Amino acid sequence: MNPALIVVFVIFVVVLAAAIRVLKEYERGVIFRLGRLIGVKGPGLILLIPFLDKMQTVSLRTLVMDVPPQDIITLDNVTVKVNAVIYFRVVEPAKAIVEVENYLFATSQLAQTTLRSVLGESALDSLLSDRERINADLQSIIDRQTDPWGIKVSAVEVKDVELPAEMRRAMAKQAEAERERRAKVIAAEGEFQAAEKLAEAAGMIEVHPVALQLRYLQTLAEIATENNSTTVFPIPIELLGAFKQMAERSGAKSGE
Repeated sequence: MNPALIVVFVIFVVVLAAAIRVLKEYERGVIFRLGRLIGVKGPGLILLIPFLDKMQTVSLRTLVMDVPPQDIITLDNVTVKVNAVIYFRVVEPAKAIVEVENYLFATSQLAQTTLRSVLGESALDSLLSDRERINADLQSIIDRQTDPWGIKVSAVEVKDVELPAEMRRAMAKQAEAERERRAKVIAAEGEFQAAEKLAEAAGMIEVHPVALQLRYLQTLAEIATENNSTTVFPIPIELLGAFKQMAERSGAKSGE
């Protein structure tokens, strides 16, 4: 085979390889011709002019980025270490390439500074209990600032809040004191309800004195069921009144 033809064939293959690109469904190609932006293409088969066109590929899938732990001083002067995760995606590939040098690095740095700024304006109790509001504020601020870069921030989640050891001990003591307070309140409520029932029972006995005598008999029956050889039980005088009356009547009849 003619060496010249081989050289021409190799050059043709190289040029063809440089001219043809295939982009996946979630990819877009930002095309520059002699340094000038000419458009965004994809997905599918892309034809470029060799040595004139350059293409940068951008993924449109949602990206998940960890925000490194940040040392933050809260509004009530407590130092905590907080990390987060940010979910975002490129919606305008041309802006993501042209408007910022490295949109991934820029978004990461912006998330870190915004995290420190927003959490520094919140008290520790709010930081621990009001995560939804803080996440929404972070998402809104970062999304607004990345909009000129063609990036849409869909969610920001605070992952972990690391407290100092002395603060953890203080919070544990506070929680223990709160549990003790609740236990005392519940016990006091139980005593109050028991006192109310006793007062109702006393009122009923006052209206119906025989109820007290029935209670004595019930108590005697309960004690008798136990294995006791001797049982000493105080009997009210009222219970003997009936027997006394019966004795008096019998004496009267005998006298007649």
